Amino acid sequence: MFVSLLSVFAPLFSPRVWLSAQILLLGAILAPGKRTVTSCLRIVGLGGEHRFVNYHRVLNRARWSGRIASRLLLVLLVNRFSPTGPIVLGIDDTIERRRGKQIRAKGIYRDPVRSSHSHFVKASGLRWVSLMLLAPLPWAARTWALPFLTCLAPSERYMRKYRRRHKPILDWARQMICQTQRWLPNRDLVVVADSAFSALEWLQALAQRGITVVTRLRLDAALYEPAPLRVPGTNGRPRKKGKRLPTLRQLLNQQTTRWQRLLVPGWYGEGDRLIEICTRTAVWYHTGLPPVPIRWVLIRDPQERFDPQALLCTDLRQSPLTMVSWFVRRWQVEVTLQEVRKSLGVETQRQGSDRAIARTTPCLLALFSLVTLLADRLVRQGTLPIPQEAWYTKPRPTFADALAAVRQHYWAQMGFRVSPRKAHIAKLPKVLRESLLYILCRAA
Repeated sequence: MFVSLLSVFAPLFSPRVWLSAQILLLGAILAPGKRTVTSCLRIVGLGGEHRFVNYHRVLNRARWSGRIASRLLLVLLVNRFSPTGPIVLGIDDTIERRRGKQIRAKGIYRDPVRSSHSHFVKASGLRWVSLMLLAPLPWAARTWALPFLTCLAPSERYMRKYRRRHKPILDWARQMICQTQRWLPNRDLVVVADSAFSALEWLQALAQRGITVVTRLRLDAALYEPAPLRVPGTNGRPRKKGKRLPTLRQLLNQQTTRWQRLLVPGWYGEGDRLIEICTRTAVWYHTGLPPVPIRWVLIRDPQERFDPQALLCTDLRQSPLTMVSWFVRRWQVEVTLQEVRKSLGVETQRQGSDRAIARTTPCLLALFSLVTLLADRLVRQGTLPIPQEAWYTKPRPTFADALAAVRQHYWAQMGFRVSPRKAHIAKLPKVLRESLLYILCRAA
């Protein structure tokens, strides 16, 4: 059942490399704990393989294009989970904590997980920029973030050492999104990002290509009316902006501000949430930077469970409900980044060469999407079990359930080897066999 799905990637490899790549893929799905090449070989019964170096060469020497693989994966995801309507993408950067002299592209970054507004924690490792498809899964009853394109952003120290031009995160993100637009020229793209991507030059570059961006907006951002029409014959440069408007913080504190109540479905996985909003259009401008027309939405909670915040959208035609509904999907990006560390062994691989490093982490992130596609096939056949205990009823499957179901399918196909001697064969009780299978499939 899974062969037809995986065969889409076969043309990327030579026949010999494709055999090794399939074994590594199967091992990465079945292996618990570390996702090293040796762990992948052990779990599929190749611990005694003397030509183990051939499997390492799939990552550090074999010739295959990760970008083409990303395009094929994106097409599979879009055709299955977003066949119509705008394609909503989530983008974010994450740090893979790695040490060692061979890890040349590493740098020292702020750890976003351990740091807070008053406490700064540094982390040594590799910085990755990941682009994910934010698509609702019918059988999961919520949106999942499915990675399909991940790029390594080397540190500034590494680029300076090798006399190369440093490329900021925003440049990596812009190129990745434009590449996705070239892969899907006939679909509308919507990019959802956090406040780190709220930059005028970045927003203008995407808006000029017809790509909609939804991100956070500072409450003290300088907002203006659109520039007035230019009178023919007027000397000087055309105006970029009109009259200065009050800041969002001032509107928040004004008693005359008119608020509208809005019911947002699926608010960060909590169900429907009632919020109060105020929305208008404006031009966001800063001296020396291009002006960007935006629609902003100021949000506050009537029950004061979260601080007021503001969103912007580069498409002025979108409604506030659509903007907020798109933005709340962004949290699934953080969920996916946590799941790939917990269930797929990101940060446990031990590759040392530059090519292997640049390939391994994107493959493990893409494995999240591939497992989702495999589990989706099990759902269509009615064979995706959801564990139900007497003390806990799970209404919908999680990624851990999807991974366990895919593992169980593979173990059932592979079977278990037993001794040919009848004296060595002992039939396990059904309860013990099911317990062992549960532990084997759900080992993190």
